[in-house]
Amino acid sequence: EVQLVESGGGLVQPGGSLRLSCAASGFTFGSYDMSWVRQAPGKGPEWVSGINSGGGSTYYADSVKGRFTISRDDAKNTLYLQMNSLKPEDTAVYSCAAGLGATCATGPSWEYDYWGQGTQVTVSS
Repeated sequence: EVQLVESGGGLVQPGGSLRLSCAASGFTFGSYDMSWVRQAPGKGPEWVSGINSGGGSTYYADSVKGRFTISRDDAKNTLYLQMNSLKPEDTAVYSCAAGLGATCATGPSWEYDYWGQGTQVTVSS
């Protein structure tokens, strides 16, 4: 069974940090490009960041560039998102997504093969 299970979300004050993890199983994680996508209440999904299958290329939405860092550990079948300098507008459910398409890591391609259920991140004072 394919599973993507996110963890690490929670409540944090503006300016704080969180590290999200996405544990993958049931597919060849190392062959897939990975992305983080978020969805705020009442809003559509927003692509946040992506990383290619080799881990050598990373991509970020303008809204998070310089604050978030995406990484992966293929030996652990795990994707990470380090989030620093968090802002209230970062509040959303964060999901990880996997895909083999050429644009899956580079932006909001929405050509993903697998999705996780997400973890809630709330940034509030």
